[in-house]
Amino acid sequence: MTHPSHPSAPPTRRPPRWLAALLALSFALPAHAWGPLGHRLVARLADADLTPEARAGIARLLQAEADPTLAGIANWADELRANDPGLGKRSSRWHYVNIGDAGCVFDAARDCPRGDCVVGAIQAQAAILADPSRSDAERRQALKFVVHFVGDVHQPLHAGHADDRGGNDYQVNWRGKGSNLHSLWDSGMLNTQRLDEDAWLARLRALPAPAPVSPLPPRAPQLWAEQSCRLVATPGFYPSGHVIGDAYVAAHLPTAETQLRLGGARLAATLNEAFATRR
Repeated sequence: MTHPSHPSAPPTRRPPRWLAALLALSFALPAHAWGPLGHRLVARLADADLTPEARAGIARLLQAEADPTLAGIANWADELRANDPGLGKRSSRWHYVNIGDAGCVFDAARDCPRGDCVVGAIQAQAAILADPSRSDAERRQALKFVVHFVGDVHQPLHAGHADDRGGNDYQVNWRGKGSNLHSLWDSGMLNTQRLDEDAWLARLRALPAPAPVSPLPPRAPQLWAEQSCRLVATPGFYPSGHVIGDAYVAAHLPTAETQLRLGGARLAATLNEAFATRR
């Protein structure tokens, strides 16, 4: 998918020749939003805010899972590439939406034809999850997708630019090694803190609680994607010179933490709404 150029896009996202040469000797990490740790954190944050109805419904759907928790299924959608390549391929476009070159304004016909983007996927899978006429197998799969995709849409580069594949092609020198901007936001910045999952959870829970998000506003996934995109458009998000150091992490790690916190709150609201008793 391509988009017309837009003044809000970074002036250049191509690596200089010296960095391209360095990176030819290195490797790029896979394009997973937040990485396993981040997705588990979003899920565990959401778990604390579930209604009794949602908690019971989720427990029933996940009772046969090896780890019957939201965190236990949080990375299922990324693991499809290895475990179910067919479904992984069909759902590959559901992890992101490219609106960075369109002024961060989502247009379904342009940006999400046939619902093949993270905005459309959240809407469609949440509807399946909320439909009691669907089979448990269908609703269980939908739950797994929803938990993952709400995390995805809060990683800013999953709502970024098509021309650099959400920062995957924006090569950087990170602590003397070649990587890419997407990988840094997935897990690189989080890993600088050397915290385990429980310590990260406590740190995120200590942040100011997000504003109430229930009931969800109309077009909620679209609004979340547009908000993520605007973060990508802020000055300095794309580092000048393609070199990233501690100053970049100090400036942007708080944003990543806020997005994880928001993702947890909004995932809880999405699940609570899906399992709410309809009267």
